[in-house]
Amino acid sequence: MSRAGKGWLIGGLLAVAAMAFRVSWNALRDVASAIGADPTAATVYPLVVDGLMALALVVALALTDKDRKFALRVLAGYTAASLVLNYVHGLVPTLHGGGRTRLAEWAPAHWALVLLASSLPVGSIYFGSDLVAKVLHAKPKADKTDQTMMNRSGSDLPESETAEPDWPLYGSADQGPAPDPTAPPVEPTGPPAEQAPAEPTRKPTAPVAARPRRATGAVPQSARTTRPKRTDAELLAQARSVTASWPDAELTADRIRAAVRTSAERARVLRDTLTAERAARAGVAESERPALHAVPDPAPAADSPADTATDIPNSLEEQAS
Repeated sequence: MSRAGKGWLIGGLLAVAAMAFRVSWNALRDVASAIGADPTAATVYPLVVDGLMALALVVALALTDKDRKFALRVLAGYTAASLVLNYVHGLVPTLHGGGRTRLAEWAPAHWALVLLASSLPVGSIYFGSDLVAKVLHAKPKADKTDQTMMNRSGSDLPESETAEPDWPLYGSADQGPAPDPTAPPVEPTGPPAEQAPAEPTRKPTAPVAARPRRATGAVPQSARTTRPKRTDAELLAQARSVTASWPDAELTADRIRAAVRTSAERARVLRDTLTAERAARAGVAESERPALHAVPDPAPAADSPADTATDIPNSLEEQAS
């Protein structure tokens, strides 16, 4: 509904309430005169009853929870009391002329109606003061927008207006390679080329410091990278292919962990398995190697001069005999 339509609706409600108040005015004024009120008090009496009804309605719209229920109970009670007094005014014709008179022929009913009519002003003071106090001490309602912003997580909050550099998530702010301070400057060996026109100097911009990354809590499972989990057999096969050309001295757990991208514990298991496999292959190769043939002793050399000298006397003795 537009603002103009709401205005007309509220205006119509106020007009109906004003006419209803005017209709009830005469009945409440005559009842007040019947219980002994003077003309001034009788004229003000309708404001005590119907006026508190209007106040209770406004307070019920402003308060919440228990206070709102209390205001609605006050509104219902005074509405019922006003209805009873208007009903009695319609039943007793002598009330229309004003002045002190009986509200009912039956004495108990008359006493009850007098008690009701005389207690309404006192109740208006009590209940009206209580309603106003509740309105003054009531806490303002929390704005729905503020409550929503408080309940939202850090990743859902709107970004600040300050422009931030578009750096990588885990990279440093300075993306260019740092020059080696120990490297000597390279001097041109050839003739200097034709100089290009000098460009206008630009004002150096101050480096923007990388702001620390704001903690946003645990990453949800749906946002994590789906990486297939390798079995022990697949991991061992990958480790065999990667370390096939490595020497035994470089077969360490740290290097295997970096090469196949696994945990330190599994890297140690892979290292022990690969070391055992290499040792087993080396033992099999050693057992399959053919045995060396025995080399015969070299043939005896020619008789030495000493043996020849010994044989000559023996021959001479044989000839003499």
